[in-house]
Amino acid sequence: MSNIFAYDYQGGAFQLLSAPHWAAILIIIALNIFFILRKNHFDQRARQTIRYALAAILFLNESAWHIWHVVIGQWTLQEMLPLHLCSVLVWSGVYMLIKKDQSIYELSFLLGIPGALQAVLTPDLGIYGFPHFRYYQTFISHGLIITSAIYMTAVEGFRPYPRGIRNIIVYGNLYMLAVTLVNFAIGSNYLFTAHKPPTASLLDVLPPWPWYLLFVELIAFACVCLLYLPFFIKDRIAAAGKPTSLKALP
Repeated sequence: MSNIFAYDYQGGAFQLLSAPHWAAILIIIALNIFFILRKNHFDQRARQTIRYALAAILFLNESAWHIWHVVIGQWTLQEMLPLHLCSVLVWSGVYMLIKKDQSIYELSFLLGIPGALQAVLTPDLGIYGFPHFRYYQTFISHGLIITSAIYMTAVEGFRPYPRGIRNIIVYGNLYMLAVTLVNFAIGSNYLFTAHKPPTASLLDVLPPWPWYLLFVELIAFACVCLLYLPFFIKDRIAAAGKPTSLKALP
């Protein structure tokens, strides 16, 4: 049992697209399909219970992540401040689920889904394979970022709006600039704006620093537009189907 929480884990490194990796991916997919298919079967009390449960799991899981780093003596300003996108989405997601906040929902849906999906497909786990604590913590954290956004959409009836895209572009770039200044000040690499991560990721196929940051912006914008596209099409269809009001006769 102690080896599950060990810093110097001896149980085997994480392997991309291994059986444990596929198991985590399929569980996340199944959970989201469940909410989508059962979206009309939850009354108000059940929906509140689910939201509070998701919020509690996110909170406890992220808190355990920080406690583990403190216990093993690896908590540092350069690594553990909640400045990475997914860390921000975990803490803000807790608030969104409890308060049903529209602005945070739009951030979670439009940026959280593609950001967390990248982390689920190419997790930064290193030597910490199944069944280490880091394996569970990583997939619970990023999996529930995706699930929370999909749950709020499918079950609670939330949806993004054009102003959400505008806010993400403006405030997202301001946030990235602020985090980049923090990186230069304390020698960190939050949001990976200082250099690419040491482990395999989608950034490996992009040009070197700083040019890959531009591509990340373009990819993020494309993901936001792609996720908004179904709602855009739905709005256009609804607008086209509205009867034209007749002018009042003289």
